[in-house]
Amino acid sequence: MMTNLFSVFDPSSSLTNLPLNWLSTFLGLLFIPFVYWMMPSRWSLLWNKIIEGVHNEFKALLTPSQSKTTIIFTSLFSFILFNNFLGLMPYIFTSTSHLSMTLSLSLPLWISFMLFGWINHTQHMFAHLVPQGTPGALMPFMVLIETISNIIRPGTLAVRLSANMMAGHLLLTLLESSATGLPLTILMVLIGAQILLLVLETAVAMIQSYVFAVLSTLYSSEVN
Repeated sequence: MMTNLFSVFDPSSSLTNLPLNWLSTFLGLLFIPFVYWMMPSRWSLLWNKIIEGVHNEFKALLTPSQSKTTIIFTSLFSFILFNNFLGLMPYIFTSTSHLSMTLSLSLPLWISFMLFGWINHTQHMFAHLVPQGTPGALMPFMVLIETISNIIRPGTLAVRLSANMMAGHLLLTLLESSATGLPLTILMVLIGAQILLLVLETAVAMIQSYVFAVLSTLYSSEVN
């Protein structure tokens, strides 16, 4: 029985006290196409087209010297996309709805970008704190605002992904919990609403993985 509304996001398994549900993050490896097949399947061709399009999008955001780093962001996009889709399946734990998961992705990336920028491009990082054309009286305030906005970047990345994935699941859970004892006509309307929400969640799963990867790419391009 569900103790509260957020218990559907409990990472502990119902069979044991161990958090075995986190192992669902590795299920995405089963969906990676087998590139060593002699004849590629339609799924392989479709996935290669998606990866090629995402690679071209990320490559346009980076400098020519950074174009080889797109493999990091395409891998990040694939990992988040697989986990978002797996969270829509029945009885599969949604790992991307937890801050512990999303912060583990955004915080190391942000720290590596900051270390690289401040060590190798110190003057550029200082100049980036003051936008061009800022009046002299506003420069201290702009430095403070830019510093705060830079510090909260990993948090906003993590919260954006986890909140969007959690919101749709909460709506589906609310509709499901209110379905007991309803007449058949209202129940059919409720099922239709859940189907529409599931379609919306599918779109959100794709959009949020793309947004997370694109913002990470933009943060990477700023330090070089």
